[in-house]
Order: sequence, then structure tokens, then C-alpha cells
Amino acid sequence: MDHGETEFLLKLEQLSIGYEEPLISNISLTMYPGEVVSIIGASGIGKTTLLRTVAGLVAPLEGRVNLNVKKRGGLGYIPQKLGLVHHASVSHNVGLGARAGTSFREGPMTWVGRRNERVEIAIEQMGLTEKRNEPVRRLSGGQQKRVATARTLAQRPQILLADEFLSELDEDNIQIVVESVIDYVKESGAAMILVEHNTERAIQLSNRIFRLVEGELVEQFFQGGEEE
Repeated sequence: MDHGETEFLLKLEQLSIGYEEPLISNISLTMYPGEVVSIIGASGIGKTTLLRTVAGLVAPLEGRVNLNVKKRGGLGYIPQKLGLVHHASVSHNVGLGARAGTSFREGPMTWVGRRNERVEIAIEQMGLTEKRNEPVRRLSGGQQKRVATARTLAQRPQILLADEFLSELDEDNIQIVVESVIDYVKESGAAMILVEHNTERAIQLSNRIFRLVEGELVEQFFQGGEEE
């Protein structure tokens, strides 16, 4: 795809990641607005570490992560361990994302109004309106996944990282979550990296797919749902 003069949102340059010893080496990847990239591969070989490195939670062993974001809260992350405040309500948790993505420079009334609007929209998108005042600890695992997704959507990031965020969801809720997230990426011009164990789903969601193979990130090409 020719991106012309479009500015990249994320560029990984000769990146090696891991903790003392590299799990993945020589990663080079550039992402542009509206793109969805899926990372597939066996468990325990570095997919989560890659997302954590892009998110700035793990330092790269070599190379560089270049984020081209221009707003507060420009990177959003839905981790496997969701990081929710379990004693607090759904609304409070989603509000943490909205706070991260709005600026005090807009003035206090504008800031509060925009934050509250983002919270309500994200909760509705995830089908959680009736649960908005429920403590997160009372929700099922799948509902908690949707809270974490709503929190990130309320943040309105330019780069979205999602680690198996569709696990524990039934097919109806997968459809709800996928439509909301993909619509957000397209409408906002964000970019998304998705770690996904379901190859068929990765094909449906993504512009590009990469597989972790023997410590390298290798782009995969599929024809009619089958790997070439």
C-alpha cells in the first residue's frame, strides 16, 4: 500500500525485545492511520512482551520504538491482566481512560463535560449501560474485558494495543466489541496492534498479519483464508 505523504503513527526500528536474553530480534514495522496489524503465534514466545515494549513498560534490548502521537493519552493499552479497580464501579474505571485522554487546557467545565460524554458513549458501545454503577468485582470475566475495552475507547488513543482482548467473550459480544473498536480505528485514524490466538479472526480484522517464528516477526500472506 502506498501511503504517500501520510505520517506514520508507529515505527519499530531494528527492535530486539526480551528480558536479558532476546525473545524477538530485528523487528521493523511501520504503521499508518487506520491500520490494524495482528500478531499471531504460539504462547510464551514474546507477543505480550512486544506489546509491553511498545507501550513503554519494558525497555527494548536494542533498537527504537518511535511513537508519533500528538495528544495526551495518545497510546492506549488493553492488557491480558486488565488493571481494573475491582472495588470501583464500571463508570469509574471507564472514567480513568477518559481522564487520561482529555486535557485540562480546555478549561474545567469543558474537560469534565467531554470526559463524561466519552464515558457514557464507551459504556454504551460495550453494552454495559445497565452495569455502569456495578462494582467491577461483581462482573464476569467477559464483562470485565468489555470494561477494559471501554476504558481504552474513552481515552481515544491514536495507537491502540490489545492483548487477547476478545478472549472470554461469547460470539455475540465479540461482534459488539469488534465493530466498536474497528469503527473507532477507521473513524479516528488510529492504528491498532492486536495479539490474537484465532488466526481466522485475525484475517478478518487486520490489514496485515505477522507470525512470531523462531524469534523473528514474519509477515504472513493469506489467500481465501489459507496461508500462502
